[in-house]
Amino acid sequence: MNNKRVSIIKPSRGLFDVNLKELLAYKDLLLMFVKRDFVSVYKQTVLGPVWVFVKPLFTAITFTLIFDKIANISTSGIPSILFYLGGLTLWNYFSNCLTGTANTFIANQYIFGKVYFPRLIIPISVCISGLIRISLQLLMFFIFWIYFWNTSDIIQPNVVAFMLPVLILLLAGLSLGFGIIFSALTTKYRDFTFLLGFGVQLAMYCTPIIYPTSIIPQKYQWLLELNPITPIINTFKHGFLNAEKFDFSLIGLLYSFVFMIVTMFVGILLFNKVEQKFMDTV
Repeated sequence: MNNKRVSIIKPSRGLFDVNLKELLAYKDLLLMFVKRDFVSVYKQTVLGPVWVFVKPLFTAITFTLIFDKIANISTSGIPSILFYLGGLTLWNYFSNCLTGTANTFIANQYIFGKVYFPRLIIPISVCISGLIRISLQLLMFFIFWIYFWNTSDIIQPNVVAFMLPVLILLLAGLSLGFGIIFSALTTKYRDFTFLLGFGVQLAMYCTPIIYPTSIIPQKYQWLLELNPITPIINTFKHGFLNAEKFDFSLIGLLYSFVFMIVTMFVGILLFNKVEQKFMDTV
């Protein structure tokens, strides 16, 4: 009897304990959640996945009518529909992943209470399923981009455009970091759910999506550059639209990268702490 092996199942207590091997062991579950996240959004809708294209396109058209035609906000000579669509494509990926991961504990409390699996799979699946949407929206952007590239001399792409995968990776990391921070906070304080919705809308106007950085007075531009999404949007527009019209800064991208690492570190720290006792507070 004394030689019997006994396995004790208990929650991990390390605040920064991320078992990557365990995450890989649950890769099939991860893929299932990715499929669920994408399909469930458009299930029982008339247009289905067509909404992936409709939302950013109609938003870009609305911005064109309001900010370009009525408010006369400069787009640095770039066709307004292309200018807005480019910024919105990246921003939508960030905001959708952020709001999706922020509801990790609340939206999945019944699953978490019944079966064990690495909880980080849920927010990671949200970011991966978002890659499907941003790929389709980028396809729509490139259709407009190719048209204006062939009909206008102002569209001048350059080698910086090849950094697109890096930009998407930075957005994924930032949204994952911020998302799991909010998911940890909302288990106890539901006020953060309302704060997040307002904050995401406000943050979009603090990011150069509907206006170029150049129209901001020089003495206030540093405030805009505190936003870690700003260098990412500017790099995208610099690479695909016109290098002379939009700033590109490796230091700015490095700032976004460092900001992403710190955010993910803090996020995983809070996530692991809340994971151990969130069923008592949700």
